[in-house]
Amino acid sequence: MIEIQNESRRLLDTEDGEEETGVRSDQDAYLDKVKNEKLFLASFAAVLGPLSFGFVLGYSSPAIPELSTITDPRLRLDDDEASWFGSIVTIGAAIGGLLGGWMVDKIGRKLSLMFCSIPYIFGFTIIIAAQNVWMLYLGRVLTGLASGVTSLVVPLYISEIAHERVRGTLGSCVQLMVVTGIMGAYIAGMFLDWRWLAICCSIPPTVMMVFMCFMPETPRFLLSQGKRREAEEALRFLRGPDAPAEWECARIEDTSDDQGGSLGMADLKDPGVYKPLGVGIMLMLFQQLTGINAIMFYAETIFEEAHFKNSNVATVVVAATQVVFTAVAALVMDRAGRKLLLILSGVSMCLSTAAFGVYFNLSSETHGNHHGNSSGLGLVESPLSDDHVAELSWLALASMGFFITGFSLGWGPIPWLVMSEIFPSRVKGFASSVCVLTNWGSAFIITKTFQDLMDLLTSAGTFWLFSGCCALNIVFTIIFVPETKGKTLEQIQARFKGTPEQLSYNRQT
Repeated sequence: MIEIQNESRRLLDTEDGEEETGVRSDQDAYLDKVKNEKLFLASFAAVLGPLSFGFVLGYSSPAIPELSTITDPRLRLDDDEASWFGSIVTIGAAIGGLLGGWMVDKIGRKLSLMFCSIPYIFGFTIIIAAQNVWMLYLGRVLTGLASGVTSLVVPLYISEIAHERVRGTLGSCVQLMVVTGIMGAYIAGMFLDWRWLAICCSIPPTVMMVFMCFMPETPRFLLSQGKRREAEEALRFLRGPDAPAEWECARIEDTSDDQGGSLGMADLKDPGVYKPLGVGIMLMLFQQLTGINAIMFYAETIFEEAHFKNSNVATVVVAATQVVFTAVAALVMDRAGRKLLLILSGVSMCLSTAAFGVYFNLSSETHGNHHGNSSGLGLVESPLSDDHVAELSWLALASMGFFITGFSLGWGPIPWLVMSEIFPSRVKGFASSVCVLTNWGSAFIITKTFQDLMDLLTSAGTFWLFSGCCALNIVFTIIFVPETKGKTLEQIQARFKGTPEQLSYNRQT
């Protein structure tokens, strides 16, 4: 045991070039023996949670138009109620983020995932049985609560069971399954009414709860609870019978000794805590300031304002674009790196939202010339002539396509991936919950005020505001976001803390 720990310490604490070569050789020799089949299986079981989360996000887009025109007055939504129906899920998600931060530290990653299936199922059941608007709201809050727990726990679970060769790809599958769920809700909404759609949405969380019964807890959590034997068994399940699980256990334990203990106020003065916390919070804030949730929650309305007659098909195309390019991001994540993809993503979104603003500006000017009204929102009530729509519709379509492509390649998956990689074990629950609260709190504010922004700034001004935020996230990425490609979680955390492992990290970077 002592020899294994000494070898692990030598591998993690290298200080010269010759030892650095040895580190990479020993790590590669270990990883060459790893079998990934059961790791992929465990990851698939976990990402059924983000799939459920995607169905929650996508549900409002096809359901709101139907509930706004339903014959039953007890369930009919007016404009304000429809806005709350779309945005109230983010309040539940913010609460779920706080709850998830407590749960992952108290009962572990696996049980947290299993328990979050319950509010998903109950929430959709209440929506199915709804007799009034308040039951619809309650169902949305519960599904939002489950989404908040999911958005925190699943990235942590995958980052702690995956090794550095595939962690980026598997971590990106979280966002891939979210957008797959959104697309699934859009497609199902074209054929099912709102109650049957809710039944469809309740299937993934049910399957996840069953599958997770057979998956292991993460080795890092088990080691933090002093359960070394169980941790080794979990690693043998995840890495296959040929990889020496004792070696990886010792490596994790050796670093965990330095990160042990519970969170205290003094830890907030530790650069290994406040630096990654600042990066995580800003990543989540900038993700929402791109305007993505406002665009997706009100996708059909946006396309109606852009004068696309069949907005249902248009939103399905948008969702399919997200799925395709998030899959591309997952495939290249461990080759291109996180930082490069974030920068390219920010540039794409900055340009495309600016172009979308130009589209709405030109549309409103043309409308003003013909109807004496230059309000951006006036476009919905008094569409342009077919000739003018044909002249400008290509710009709206291209802008939306480039925005969704850019977001899917970087700012969609990467903030959740980086959040799961950068925090020390003792603060993961707290720090992750703060990040999730930031994400969903800002998502609620942006989603709820989106229509007010359109009224205040016009459609063009709103998208130009989002463009300016995208420009700021490019600058932030260049200056503050570290590259985590190919690094162990311990090396990433050492980079922030400034411990000897940072030398190894910087040389590999």
